[in-house]
Amino acid sequence: MTSFHLDHLSIRHQTALGNAAYALYDICLSIRSGEQIAIVGPSGSGKTTLLHTLACAHRPDTGDFRAFDVMPWALSNAARHALRARLFLAPQTPPLPPRQRVVTTVLAGRLPQWTLWQALKSWIKPTDIQACFDVLQRFNLHDKLYARVDRLSGGERQRCGLARLMMSSAEIFLVDEPLSSLDPTLAMQTLLALQQEARSRHATLVCSLHQVELARTHFPRIIGLRDGRVVFDVMREELSDEMIHALYQNANSRGIEPDATQQITPDIRCF
Repeated sequence: MTSFHLDHLSIRHQTALGNAAYALYDICLSIRSGEQIAIVGPSGSGKTTLLHTLACAHRPDTGDFRAFDVMPWALSNAARHALRARLFLAPQTPPLPPRQRVVTTVLAGRLPQWTLWQALKSWIKPTDIQACFDVLQRFNLHDKLYARVDRLSGGERQRCGLARLMMSSAEIFLVDEPLSSLDPTLAMQTLLALQQEARSRHATLVCSLHQVELARTHFPRIIGLRDGRVVFDVMREELSDEMIHALYQNANSRGIEPDATQQITPDIRCF
């Protein structure tokens, strides 16, 4: 079964005018269910834009895009929203309510499955606290169960967002730079927890990383992006040092802007 299929897909910034450059250009990819894939590339290469595209947040300008073998942008708004409930997009900086307790925030990962009554009940008095504690423990964050989100550090907020992902029933994890605020020990623990969870539920994991060596040692398939184009899409055994060097060569000297989606307001809710 295929999770995603992109056929000559191109996307411009939603705020772009006229013939502005594409954020993603002529992307051809096929991602099978259960795959674990790392996306690498310099800042501004389109990694975040690609993840938001897979999350059905950006409508392609040209080309075809399928998720779960259907065309999301041919569906009604209600049907597309139902499809998105099968995905979980974990941004690098998760949009967590600052005054909320961690337990409530993490349990909100179940919102797509809950009725309105269940959601209100959990907001007033959190349910299944033990499950939340167990998930937080996998990220060494169990001692923050009742802490307020605005009292967390940047790295703790990142892990809180990932704990919310694990509380969901998503079949696809789309994770953007989950290790950027973590020390090496926590980074390894976090990455292994994500991969183990994806493997246990046969979920697809697509993860953007700046840590190339972690990508090479932990992901079977690696996609390299630069200037909005796929430079390589290979199994890790085929990835050479020369390919990595070419991907990043002169990237900093060209003054690349931050990832394109920092200038875009995506059409998606991150549960």
